[in-house]
Amino acid sequence: MPSPETPILVLTTGGTIDKIYFDALSDYQVGETVVEKLLDIGRVKRPFRIEEVVRKDSLELDDADRALIRDRVAAAPESRIIITHGTDTMTETAKSLSAIAGKTVVLVGALAPARFGESDASFNLGMAFATAQLAAPGVYITMSGSVFRADKVMKDREKGAFVPIDE
Repeated sequence: MPSPETPILVLTTGGTIDKIYFDALSDYQVGETVVEKLLDIGRVKRPFRIEEVVRKDSLELDDADRALIRDRVAAAPESRIIITHGTDTMTETAKSLSAIAGKTVVLVGALAPARFGESDASFNLGMAFATAQLAAPGVYITMSGSVFRADKVMKDREKGAFVPIDE
């Protein structure tokens, strides 16, 4: 297990976790990240740093964005990395990270914006922090109260949850 002083890198990419509601537009848009606030509220004392990679809904992410995310993960001095990400294409980004060796990468998001009182964002982020500290190198997704290997999970829109892929 890594030392309690080993920092965790949090890369933000947008997604529902950071969405805000604009009345004038009657629409949600990705706003400034709330990750630092959530970690402060959660009283997280483990060292971490936060970097924004992009600020997009995951349906707007393209191959160039995924390459940028992959490059940031590969170049990071940290070996334990959390990526906040929209849920619709989280598994696609996870696939693009699968060839990176020696790092524990955890993708996490929310099905309701963190700014909402009844959001799953804080819980999911807490699970991501735990997973990043304890899991072996590889790519994981923490959603719906579970930790999944990124290549063994899918988003089930009807259930409103991430579910394992049975193979």
